[in-house]
Amino acid sequence: MLILLPPSEGKTAHTSGTPFSFNELSFPELGEFRSEVLAALQKVSARSDAMDTLAVGASLAGEVERNLNLQQEPAAKAHDIYSGVLYEALGYSTLTAQQQQLADESVIVISGLWGAVKFKDRIPPYRLSMSVKLDELGKLASWWKKRMSAVLDQAAGNQLIVDARSSTYSAAYKPANGNVVAVNVFQLRNGTPKVVSHFAKHTRGEVARFLLQQTVEPATAQELLDLVQGRWDASLVEDKKGVALNILLPEDHQFTTLKKAPEMSAV
Repeated sequence: MLILLPPSEGKTAHTSGTPFSFNELSFPELGEFRSEVLAALQKVSARSDAMDTLAVGASLAGEVERNLNLQQEPAAKAHDIYSGVLYEALGYSTLTAQQQQLADESVIVISGLWGAVKFKDRIPPYRLSMSVKLDELGKLASWWKKRMSAVLDQAAGNQLIVDARSSTYSAAYKPANGNVVAVNVFQLRNGTPKVVSHFAKHTRGEVARFLLQQTVEPATAQELLDLVQGRWDASLVEDKKGVALNILLPEDHQFTTLKKAPEMSAV
């Protein structure tokens, strides 16, 4: 089983730690392409119109400026860098050692800068969405799709792929093995299922956590549904885009907050 996740917009900076190395990242076949994106990102980040091109507000000027020095920034494992609703719900630090090992092996984060990374990969915080168009490369989703698909398809093989990405990041890689289930989340609002962004992100994180905690990995869409129905109101649907697991939250749904483990300094 592989679990595909989007990165988070928010990222946690670390005050200590050595910089990242292209050679140490998973999927080394993407190394040359990562270098191209980083160079293009740093050119844009140095321009007067950087904020507009990267589609960020004035409050994020410091993060855009940090893009200029990513080769020197302290790096940490990806599960410590990515934050936000989905990653808080996944709660990597509160998983058992065995579950964390499974997460390191089976979770792939699709990224505008790195293409794809695993939780164990050491990266710095950065600011670049997959929706951005960089002058030298064009739209990142299209650019990465041409260069990343064969690499990830080989890594996936025939495994079940649980796709918990947002549409922005789904555009950068469409698995070819035919054993893919997208995760959609709806909440009842006045009796009608509605998409609620923050609940969707949180529940996708909970689904990822739930799957990492199972003693047996699902190998098919039906096995995935059988597992998930033990916790959520869920069904499988199929359309021209493929198979999706639809989770329906009740009208009175609330977040479940995990107790975080003590933070460790980055090394």
